Amino acid sequence: MNFGSDTTAPAHPRVLEALARANTGTQPSYGDDAGMSRVRTVLAQTFETEDFDFWLVASGTAANAIALACLCPSTGAILCHREAHIERDERGAPGFFTGGAQLRLVPGFGARIDPAAFAAAVDEHNPGFVHETPVHAVSLTNLTECGTAYQPAEIAAFVRRASGTGFWFHLDGARLGNALVSTGASPAEMSWKAGIDVLTLGLTKTGAMGCEIILLFGKARDKMQELRIRAKRAGHMPAKMRYLSAQAEAMLTGGLWLELAGHANAMAQELAGAFTEAGVDLAYPPDGNEVFALLGAQDGEALKAAGARFYAWPGGSSRFVCSWATSPEEIAVLRAVLNRPQRV
Repeated sequence: MNFGSDTTAPAHPRVLEALARANTGTQPSYGDDAGMSRVRTVLAQTFETEDFDFWLVASGTAANAIALACLCPSTGAILCHREAHIERDERGAPGFFTGGAQLRLVPGFGARIDPAAFAAAVDEHNPGFVHETPVHAVSLTNLTECGTAYQPAEIAAFVRRASGTGFWFHLDGARLGNALVSTGASPAEMSWKAGIDVLTLGLTKTGAMGCEIILLFGKARDKMQELRIRAKRAGHMPAKMRYLSAQAEAMLTGGLWLELAGHANAMAQELAGAFTEAGVDLAYPPDGNEVFALLGAQDGEALKAAGARFYAWPGGSSRFVCSWATSPEEIAVLRAVLNRPQRV
């Protein structure tokens, strides 16, 4: 019962099959393989537009940091939630890749930026004041680090509120598939139609071996050459890119990524039900594949003794993450532990 992270799950068999197919013959290097053209085609279908460019990397941290480095200079700031992944879990990578840009942190329940706090940050923005570090980009996360989701209309509202500032909008979509399944939104509605300029689309947590896509929409396409330069300089232009494009093609074709995200979300709902049935409160609404349970010490120890693996989360909750490989049987075992007769 490993609920520690969706990254603990294996790669989906269709990804491995795609890698095996890619592992024959020769292909041009550094992103010129035939698979990249096929990935572009399926991305255009998925996002309902041809007005984009893209690049593939192997990790979410690299995707976020390289993307943000194209949007914010070393003398600027990136506005994000104080619990955003780029703040809590990337060891200063945005600052490193940008050459010194700061993160401007704002609050909000469930790792969702509070609209009032965002509005205040916009109103206080004064790029002409030499003593201020001006915001150049806004980074949103969907799903958030607390497993909550933004609706497309909420993202669009942030973009409208920042109208006239020149802010770029970046969306950290490490678990975007889970957010789309939960909200019922389409990839286009959650990204460029809502005003997102750059999306880092995560496939690793959903079922790939290790593949993330940086998508540049509309005017952000002007940053593509800079993105390639930064990717090369940072060591994220692998010679054998075909193994990344094979993963992306396998995950996106036929909507496999959304199918797998849907299963993970369904398992999380079952898991949330098991907790609430046992009288365990949840810290945040489970909008995707993550459940944050306010476990008592007795329940926590009992679950660990039964073989459950989960993550102690800041603020006192425990994070349980479901994946494409999570089975109903695992949920049943956890439910049985929570409902044991000696539980008080």
